[in-house]
Amino acid sequence: MQAENGQSSGVGDGVDFGFEQVDPAEKTRRVHGVFERVARRYDLMNDLMSGGIHRLWKESLVDQVRPRDDMHILDVAGGTGDIAFRMLRRAPEARVTICDLTEDMLRVGRDRALDRGRVGVDWVTGNAEALPFPDMSVDAYTIAFGLRNVADRPAALAEARRVLRPGGRFFCLEFSRITTPMIERLYERYSFEVVPRVGRIVVGDGAPYQYLVESIRQFPDQDALAGLMGAAGLEQVAWRNLSGGIAAIHSGWRL
Repeated sequence: MQAENGQSSGVGDGVDFGFEQVDPAEKTRRVHGVFERVARRYDLMNDLMSGGIHRLWKESLVDQVRPRDDMHILDVAGGTGDIAFRMLRRAPEARVTICDLTEDMLRVGRDRALDRGRVGVDWVTGNAEALPFPDMSVDAYTIAFGLRNVADRPAALAEARRVLRPGGRFFCLEFSRITTPMIERLYERYSFEVVPRVGRIVVGDGAPYQYLVESIRQFPDQDALAGLMGAAGLEQVAWRNLSGGIAAIHSGWRL
C-alpha cells in the first residue's frame, strides 16, 4: 500500500523511484547513478529547465536562512555548491558544509569553488538518512531539490533535527503542488514532453530527467511534507509557495 504523500507506508512494498516502486537500497543506488550521469551538466540543465527561475528560488531560500558569519550551515544534497556559494556571499566568514551522496557532484562543486576562489566550504560524501555529523552540531540545515531523492524521508528529517543545535532551523526548497489548475496543466505538458528531450540533447540521456519529473509528482504536497516534518520533531513548521506552488520553501525549528 502506497501512502498518499508518495512515501512508502512501510509494509514491505518499497519506495518511489519516479513512478516505479523499488527497494529503498535500490532507490539510493539508482539516485546515485542518476547524479553521476548528470553531474557535469547539472547546473546548466537547471537553467534550461527553469528558464533561470531556480536562481530566484535559491535566493529566496538564502533570504530566509539569513546567514551570519558566526553560523555553521549544513547544506545537504548541495554537491555543486549553488546554495553554499550564495550563503558565503552573504556571510563570508560562515562555515558551510556540503554533504552529498554523489562524489561526482562534489567534484564539480570543488572545481567551481577553486575557479571562484571560494574558501570556507567543507565537502563531505554522505547519505541524508545517516549524516556523518555529531548531534547538535549545526545552526542551520538546508536541502534544495534533494529531499524527494531520498529513499527514507522520515529518517532524513529525523537526522536533520538530530544535527541541529537547539534553536537551529531546517529549510527545504523543493518542487511542490501548483495552486492554479491552468498553470498545472501547462507545467505538466512541459515537464513530461520537453524536459526529457532537453536532457537527451544536453546530457545525451533523457532517462535521468524522466525520473526527475516523475519524482516531482510523487513527492508530498505542502501540507503532507509539513506533517512529516512535525512527526520528525521539528516545530513551528511553515511553508511559503514560490511561483504559484511550482516550488515551496518549508521551514521548521529545533526547540
